[in-house]
Amino acid sequence: MKDSPSFKVASAVDMHISLHGRQDLTGQIYRQLRAGIIDGRLVAGERLPSTRDLAGQLGVSRKTTLEVFERLVTEGYLRSHPGDGTFVAEGLVRVPHEAAHALDEIAPGDAAAAGTDRAAARSIWAEVPDALGMPELRAALPFDFRGGVTDKTQFPFDAWRRCINHALRVQARSRGEYREPGGEQELRLAISRYVAFSRAVLCNWQDVIVTQGAQQALDLLARVVVKPGDIVAMEDPGYPPARALFAAQDATVVSVPVDAHGIVTASLPRDARLVYVTPSHQFPLGVPMSLERRIELLEWAQRSRAVILEDDYDSEFRFEGRPMESLKSLDRAGLVAYVGTFSKTIFPELRVGYVVPPRSLNLALQKAKQIGDWHTCTLTQTALARFMLDGDFAKHLRRVHKHYEARRKVLLTHLHGDLARWMEPVVPSAGIHLIARLKDGVEEAPLIAAAHDASVALYGISVFYVSEPARHGLLFGYGGMNAQDIDTALQRIARLLRKGV
Repeated sequence: MKDSPSFKVASAVDMHISLHGRQDLTGQIYRQLRAGIIDGRLVAGERLPSTRDLAGQLGVSRKTTLEVFERLVTEGYLRSHPGDGTFVAEGLVRVPHEAAHALDEIAPGDAAAAGTDRAAARSIWAEVPDALGMPELRAALPFDFRGGVTDKTQFPFDAWRRCINHALRVQARSRGEYREPGGEQELRLAISRYVAFSRAVLCNWQDVIVTQGAQQALDLLARVVVKPGDIVAMEDPGYPPARALFAAQDATVVSVPVDAHGIVTASLPRDARLVYVTPSHQFPLGVPMSLERRIELLEWAQRSRAVILEDDYDSEFRFEGRPMESLKSLDRAGLVAYVGTFSKTIFPELRVGYVVPPRSLNLALQKAKQIGDWHTCTLTQTALARFMLDGDFAKHLRRVHKHYEARRKVLLTHLHGDLARWMEPVVPSAGIHLIARLKDGVEEAPLIAAAHDASVALYGISVFYVSEPARHGLLFGYGGMNAQDIDTALQRIARLLRKGV
């Protein structure tokens, strides 16, 4: 993309903004305007173009320039006067031109230590969305297809209570002291046995690090592997909390398209430091990464000296075909950090996950874990270890698998039947959600709004895309709805569509 034209502020000072590519347009414009204010090219009291005019001159959406102005107003660089315009704020401390541009190259903590404006230290976090791109919690509807929800009515709380009581007795006999950041040995042993049996991830208990869910595992890996400015490659569409996490580490997040075989390895940036993938059940599409593509990815990582972060969520619930090999099971060069969680197999509030990293990263990750929160709750760890080692976890998975499979069948019956005129499902072999693309003539937002009025909560997939144009469709999570409710809800959706929503 060619450089965008310069714009003139009221004082006739030329301010040139250059946009490179279509990635992070908001951030590019924000950083250049902020630098212009800090180094004095835009002085206090100068009036800026309207967001509409600026968007037109730069060839971007008005939403982009609105976000930039709102952020600069929030951070104190601009002042907005309704009906009059937006102006550079008074009283800002100026820094030399070179130092202003250097702010974009240093981490927030370094900027604060150097005595720069505190707003610069907060700028990265201002870009992180409040809900991380996932559905916001709101008043529950009778029929809710929210993804990532599990059915607690199927969980064996009597068995769990016995495990908690066991953990309380263990704690009562132990000293009051901090524990190993990597986790309790008994749980790490249970996890190592579980992933070896179910996912062919060969490891010993010392290789496992227990975390506060998968999200903390991603955070620890980002802290250890990624420096500010490093490139992190992400699937597009992809998992918004992971994208937000890498952006908050001041990484340059590059979107890589996904096709029917998984992430398109030919589109991976050569200088990426880390690539985040969901190979067993791509989020949100559900397609598994083919074996050929997995091998290509491993070969790319070895050539690029990059780390592969394998998020193996939902792999426990497979309904068709043989289990796909985990990337970690194919890794012979120490490239893959394998991440798992109990949020989908038990429930999200448990906040227990784990990572099996390359051994070269193990010690650094344990140090990062200790600095962050020292260790995960030992009461929960001890109870979960007993739950797994006594066989209750395996029994629970077998029991709940049958319920989820029945719900999936009802959902697919409707999507292939009375909803087939309007939706095209992407049928995954695993997981507790699937997506359906909307056919021509059906719009995502109006359908979601109409369904809400019919007491059915639907969720779109366009939010998971970064590159344009985003595909429109619906994500159907069936972990939290029984088969009868799924049937009733989809009958209501079919009636709405027949009315021409």
